[in-house]
Formats: sequence, structure tokens, C-alpha cells
Amino acid sequence: MSDADAEIEDGNRDFIRDTIRDDLRSGQHQSIVTRFPPEPNGYLHIGHAKSICLNFGIAEEFGGRCNLRFDDTNPTREEQEFIDAIQTDVRWLGFDWGTQVHHASDYFEQLYDWAEHLIQAGKAYVDDLSAEEMREYRGTLTEPGRDSPYRNRPVEDNLDLFRRMRSGEFPDGARVLRARIDMASGNMNLRDPALYRIMHTPHPRTGTDWCIYPTYDFAHGQSDAIEGVTHSLCTLEFADHRALYDWFIENLPVPTRPHQYEFSRLNITHTVLSKRNLAQLVNDGHVAGWDDPRMPTVSGLRRRGVPAPSIRDFIGRLAITKSDGVVEAAMLDHCIREHLNAHAERRMAVLRPLKVVIENYPEGQVEELEAVNKPQDPEDSGTRKVPFARELYIERDDFMEDPPRKFFRLGPGREVRLRFAYFLTCREAIKDADGTIVELRCTYDPETRGGNAPDGRKVKGTIHWVAAESAIEAEVRLYSHLFADPSPGAERSFLEDLNPESLEVLTGCRLEPSLAGSNVQAFQFERLGYFAADPESTSSHLIFNRTVALRDTWAKAKAKP
Repeated sequence: MSDADAEIEDGNRDFIRDTIRDDLRSGQHQSIVTRFPPEPNGYLHIGHAKSICLNFGIAEEFGGRCNLRFDDTNPTREEQEFIDAIQTDVRWLGFDWGTQVHHASDYFEQLYDWAEHLIQAGKAYVDDLSAEEMREYRGTLTEPGRDSPYRNRPVEDNLDLFRRMRSGEFPDGARVLRARIDMASGNMNLRDPALYRIMHTPHPRTGTDWCIYPTYDFAHGQSDAIEGVTHSLCTLEFADHRALYDWFIENLPVPTRPHQYEFSRLNITHTVLSKRNLAQLVNDGHVAGWDDPRMPTVSGLRRRGVPAPSIRDFIGRLAITKSDGVVEAAMLDHCIREHLNAHAERRMAVLRPLKVVIENYPEGQVEELEAVNKPQDPEDSGTRKVPFARELYIERDDFMEDPPRKFFRLGPGREVRLRFAYFLTCREAIKDADGTIVELRCTYDPETRGGNAPDGRKVKGTIHWVAAESAIEAEVRLYSHLFADPSPGAERSFLEDLNPESLEVLTGCRLEPSLAGSNVQAFQFERLGYFAADPESTSSHLIFNRTVALRDTWAKAKAKP
């Protein structure tokens, strides 16, 4: 059985992989080369992660290679910060591009020569129309465009003007080089697209060597050809660009002839995945930066504590199709939760503390109780010691002065189980002058150590706790959807759909002491959710971010008949 046949049996099949299998079987390609070609004008988001996983994943599956190439053709928007962040994100996701990073700027001289080739063949010309005039001449979806009055310049004049553009003789925007294709084409991309524009802007890599830069459409396919890319994979919005991609390949002496394939982009509820919109959120101060844990950027997800394998798992569950759709954000949360449930150790933390005094517990006594790190895997994960004393903190929500019938936590005269510890009964609630409950007076049953009663009596509620004296203080940040509307921007400006409750910062939280200085990144705080230490957390100011809550609405919805 061939490797390709084995992959089909494993269910790893979609139209792109089927095409690649056919190309390899037919001998059209001896090996597969893909590429991930981000523009370094922002941070990567989870939509890019789909492309990363597809391009690098396919190359790995079929024994080929995937290039990381920066399409750095617009120096007015590119920064070294974005270049560094992109490389960090790709590596963090678990992929490697080998020994060399590629750049479109590596090929500027070759691209320039190919532009002259088109001019000499009568297939490109220098245009003096302004940007506004070019838009007017371009026509509409229902009306053909009009020829520029400069379209029929002699070849010699076009070569002279283009070379003078390169030498820096003209100011920004004075002239452009355009392909000479078809102003009446039904495909707007073929209506004499721009190939070069004048920009007297230093480039991050080439400095001031160039004052003209190729457009993305001109540089993209030719860069693929130079690198020997066999399958150029991109999202559906580039489908109309494929005819232009192919026109360049057919009309230039490129070393190879790659083919473009389009697949559906990733859309997620409660999320915007437009780099322009994400940049606006950052620049206008709606979020704390590109790595704000509410952002769908790879760096934001990482800071929130999302594990890279859970993102790869999420992407792997998505269908690779030619039809756009929308994925529920709950599905991503499910993949994160599923991974963390299997790998994260448990700890006890009290986010909204309410003090408990156990009146019949000896003053000054401290016990070390045994707590399991992973209840689903107790043998391999081991145990830890948690201190227990007369004064504890419990969650304020775990007590009600007048509880309803199905409230199985603590109330006056009610008995509950303290996790890993004893049965506890509330005797009295102490209030301050404003009537706010500030302390509970309770008793415990010393015969129930470990959470079991020798007389066989049962309690319905189990709550978590921390010992007051040994607890460490922390700030905890609770994140929710950045956008309240499942389809932000569908009916109005996406900014109007921002969720004002997307971040809640809790201070004075109390955590069990084992969380101080831990090298472990992710934890399940018992009964509260999964949390990770923020990069800004220090030993003197602990900060934890909630990665995802415990409730799995997506899994429950999928389980319904």
C-alpha cells in the first residue's frame, strides 16, 4: 500500500490532498513544495494558523518542504517587530522552515528584469494617470474599463520612463507600471493591473536601494516560481486573482510553473479576522496590544494560555473546502479545554474570598493534606501537600444566607465537603455595618478527614478552599468574547459590537501556595476553569489569565440527537 493510499484510509482527505496525490502518482511533480507567505504588516491571527497548518502540514505529510516567505513589497507598512513576531508564532505552532527564511525582496532585481521583459514584449507600459483617474478608467463590474491615453506608448519610451522611475527621478505616485492585458475583461484583476509604484521609502532589508516596489500581485506568483513552489495554496478571496497569477507565469520566462489552489478561509463567531480591523483595535486603544488575550492573534492566544497543540487540533478538525462558512467559537474552546483537561494539573484558588473560621479546630494547628494533581491520572501525576488550618477562604458564591432548595453548597446549618479535607457545617454569618457578610463561623467533623464520613452519611456539595495564612495573593483576569455579537460588523460598525464585559480584573484573589513560582504554565483551578500565568506575572505580583472556562457548551450541543 502506498503512503498516499494509507493516508486516504486514515480519513486524511480533501480536494487539495487528493490533487497532490494525483500529481505525485502521475509524475507531474517529483516532490511537493508549499509556502506560507505573510505580509509583515501585522501580527498573525488564527486564520493564518489555518494556512500555516495546511501548508506546513501538507509538506510534512508528503515528504516535501514548506518555505516561510515574507512578501515584503510595501515598506510603508512593514516593521521588524512584525517579522520577528511572525517567526515566533510559526515556531510556537510547531513548524520549521529549515535553514533559510525567504523574502520577496530577495528577488527584487529579478522581478525588475521581468518587468522590463514585459515592456519589451509590448505587454507593460508606464502610465501617468493618477490613482483616482485609474479608478475612473477601470470601469465597474457591469461596465468595461477604458484604455489609458498612455497605453500605446512606444516600447522605447516605456523602457526609458521605467528606468527613470527606478533612478528616483519622479515623486511618489507620479507614474506606475501597468500590465497591458484587457481593459474590457470581466475579471477586474485583468484590467491592466499595476506592477510597480514609486515609493521613496527605505525598506527594512534593502534600505534605500529601491524607490520603486512591485505590487503583491506581481511579486507573489513569480516568487513562487523562483522557489519552485508546486502548489500555491491561498484563501478564496484570491480566486479572482488566479487568472492574473497564471497570466504572469505564462508571459514570463520563469523557471517553474506553480499552480494556485484556493480554499475556504476561517471565520469564527464573536471574532474579527481582518488584519486591518485588528490593527484598528490596537491603534485606537480598544485592546492592550496585539497580544491582548482577547485578540484572536496567535500571540494573544498564547498569552491567554492556549496550548499550541489545541490550535493544531482545532485546525485539523476543520474541513478544507471551497465554500466559506462560520465556525462556532465554542468549538475552539472545546479543543482547548480537551487538551488542558488531559495535561493541566489541578490547583485550588479562591477568586472572590469569603473568610471561614472553624471554631472547633485547634488554634495554631496546620495539617498537610494530600491533594491529587490529576484525578483522571492519579498514578502518573502524583500528589501535592496543601495546608489546612483554622481559618480558610472559600468562594463568596459558595455561600447563600437563604439558599434555594437545589443549592447544594454552604448555607446556615448546612453541611458540605471541603475538597481533600473534612465535612464543614456553617453555624453563623458575620456581617459588617452595611449588612455585607464578611465572615462565616463554622465547625468541622474531625472524623471525616479525606472527605468521607465513617458513619456513611452523605453530603451533596463539595467546595474548594485555601488556608488563609498560607494562601498567596494574586490578580486574576477573566476574559470573555471581545465581541458580544456572534457576527461583529454584520449590521453596523464592528466597533459597536465590542463587548464591554470582555475583561474582568479580580484583585485580592487567594491561591494555594504551590502556585507560587511554579514553572508549569497551565492549571485547572478547581471548579473555576483553566488558567495560565501571564508573562508579566512576577513573584511579587502574581497574575493569572483565564484561558477557558470549564463549561463545554459546544460538546453538549454536538451530543444532542
